[in-house]
Amino acid sequence: MRTLMKIEMDTAKANDAIRNGTLQKTVESALEALQPEAAYFTAQNGCRTAFIVFDMTDSSHMPKFSEPFFMELGAKVSYTPVMDRDDLRKGLSALAR
Repeated sequence: MRTLMKIEMDTAKANDAIRNGTLQKTVESALEALQPEAAYFTAQNGCRTAFIVFDMTDSSHMPKFSEPFFMELGAKVSYTPVMDRDDLRKGLSALAR
């Protein structure tokens, strides 16, 4: 299932991770594991934030994907199922039947 993972990083922990060089390693490792369709980085609610869209093949992978962000960056992590245009079109056409 196409999933949007939002990672809101604790500012102090992310600052430390930048200083000691682990932030880039944490993000790169996560992207390698997730093989995302898209990944965007911004600031939201005063925090460094990442939005990553990927295929969640099994919900049991959530701890594997989340824990590095929790443990290393004190992040808040959320998962939301999302659709692209084709998914929406398919879903709406099923309603018309």
